[in-house]
Amino acid sequence: MLDETDQLPPPEISVVIPMHNEEGSVEKLYERLCAVLEAHYPSFEIIFVDDASRDRTYQLLTDIAAGDSRVTVIKLKRNFGQTPALAAGFDYARGDIIVSMDGDLQHDPSDLPALVEPIYAGYDLASGWRHKRIDNLVLRRIPSRVANWLMAKLSGVELHDFGTTFKAYRRDTIKRIRLYGELHRFIPALASWNGARIIEVPIRNINREDGQSHYGISRTFRVLFDLVTVRFLLKYVTRPLHFFGMPGLLSLFVGIGIWVVLAAKKLWTGGDVFTVHAPWMMMGTLLILAGIQLFSTGLVAELLARTYFESQGQPIYTVEKVVHHPSARPPASATALRT
Repeated sequence: MLDETDQLPPPEISVVIPMHNEEGSVEKLYERLCAVLEAHYPSFEIIFVDDASRDRTYQLLTDIAAGDSRVTVIKLKRNFGQTPALAAGFDYARGDIIVSMDGDLQHDPSDLPALVEPIYAGYDLASGWRHKRIDNLVLRRIPSRVANWLMAKLSGVELHDFGTTFKAYRRDTIKRIRLYGELHRFIPALASWNGARIIEVPIRNINREDGQSHYGISRTFRVLFDLVTVRFLLKYVTRPLHFFGMPGLLSLFVGIGIWVVLAAKKLWTGGDVFTVHAPWMMMGTLLILAGIQLFSTGLVAELLARTYFESQGQPIYTVEKVVHHPSARPPASATALRT
């Protein structure tokens, strides 16, 4: 059964906002955002995702939705975190352009048109860049700068600010991305895997007007773990054996080399190799076993990768457009895809 909103024409802009204990910001954010959207876009929708707030956030949101048909409120059953909250909003968004932003007024709604403009110009993703940071130098700015540098180098996407949620997406770009864990900050990197055209847009960095930030310096350390995941997804998801194979091959060769040297010494000198070189024998054995395990992991990962792509009908490429002569008949496979 179709939802009522599925029968309505899609809006031009969808704004997705995850909320968690933001009762002090709800009404101000709604009023300021509506003022900007009404001034620039003929149709829009605002999707608030309540991530199991413990204060009056959900009640305030439902009051707003009751009086404004352009507002949708999604309430999650428990506190899943920012990435699942954004994923829920993206799944429900119907606009041709989808914007994500935080719900704590750290993002100025007046920056939204500048962020959306590059999408009209042909870009697939416009990422906000807090060019002039005003938060704490030691606890926020320095760790953030280091993390952003690492993300840019490992992902191959040259952005200055991966951390901000304030981004604009072409609908088909964000709908292709499946978010897990805390990978929302890596959306530009994941989108680049599909060949998305990405641009960075300077935005204002303003202090929260109410409450406290939900994030601390510990988030910087979690980012490092996510970096490994993203690097693997971007470079090796279709060839995982290349990721595990090289260290496995190196470990195997070194281990075999140690055993060959020890065996040659035993044959040449006839001494008690086990007593004199026991640590080297153990090291060689461990390296050989590690090499075999890495190769085995790579082979299993190859099978899992093929299962993932084939079971979901997920291609390992992204087609932007197909051009053929008007009189040419499209292939049978293309015709089947459209029916």
